[in-house]
Amino acid sequence: MPGALYLAGLLLVAFPVAALEPAQLDQLRRLIHAEMARQRIPGLTVAVAHQGQLVWTEGFGFADLEHKVPATERTVYRLASLAKPITAVAVLQLAEAGQLDLDAPVQRYVPSFPQKPWPITPRLLLGHLAGIRHYRSMEELHNTRHYTSLLAALEQFKDDPLVSPPGVRFVYSTYGYVLLGAIVEAASRQSFAAYLQQHIFAPAGMRDTQVDDVYRLIPRRARGYRLNATGEIENCVWADNSNKIPGGGLVGTAADLVRFALSVRNGALLKPETVEQMWTRQRLRNGQLTHYGLGWSIEDWAGQRTVGHSGGQPGVSTGLIMLPEPGIVVVVLANLERAHLAPIFTGALKVLTLSTTR
Repeated sequence: MPGALYLAGLLLVAFPVAALEPAQLDQLRRLIHAEMARQRIPGLTVAVAHQGQLVWTEGFGFADLEHKVPATERTVYRLASLAKPITAVAVLQLAEAGQLDLDAPVQRYVPSFPQKPWPITPRLLLGHLAGIRHYRSMEELHNTRHYTSLLAALEQFKDDPLVSPPGVRFVYSTYGYVLLGAIVEAASRQSFAAYLQQHIFAPAGMRDTQVDDVYRLIPRRARGYRLNATGEIENCVWADNSNKIPGGGLVGTAADLVRFALSVRNGALLKPETVEQMWTRQRLRNGQLTHYGLGWSIEDWAGQRTVGHSGGQPGVSTGLIMLPEPGIVVVVLANLERAHLAPIFTGALKVLTLSTTR
């Protein structure tokens, strides 16, 4: 029940050390402080699940340097490409409900998308195997145009040729996920934002996640920063993410992303067999496996499968990693672009897996 999940989230934030020992929390905090100092990260929020429960979330540094606003557990950051697993869940929910065929041509749902020399399907888009291009300029990455619909956002790339025949190679494409968002709208007969709120955010208890609207007043929204050529912190460029909402245009908190991951793992959003399909590496036409499933990166850590995603865009670096079997999730959101978050994830997994095996 959404209400119960929401209440559970509030209680877990109020008692953040329920399943972690003080020594483990001290290790995690020292690791984070060290990396923030080394990389000059202004602000960062981390959230951790242990044994399938959200057990700790905390903010470090500043969400806004100019006004000295501290980062807290409820600071809202741009999620960047962490939007992609969320979009993938929406697509697969509709497939489960029989409202969407993963292997149908995309024109069944978005007739305005031009035919290409080869069929493009939602499944290919989910795995970055459709041949849709990614950004081709900094102007596209730092978009300043405000798009009022996903169909309008398709104009950026829909007439461009494919960069590869579908299935031949992995071509990471945020624009492919914009097309998936338009497919979600057509299949569900709802706006993309409304669908996410009703079918993902509310059931998972994600009370602070929403579309990254540059004009909306979003409480506790972090400012974004970058390092200049001399290594000094400065404000990031202004960018409007309305051109890529399903692939990188959401905002939220670290705790919300942990709730999302746990809801996927626990079967609250998808059937277990669908989750396993989503977390299975895709195969190219030549038989080679990619390191990507349907909306999720799939890797190996210390002999265990990890699933998750990373993200980066003006003013933010983000990441989510989950060890599904022991129920460990780590989410890190930082308001510095091009921050290297891998040391935090690696260190956190070491601390958490040691506590699991004791």
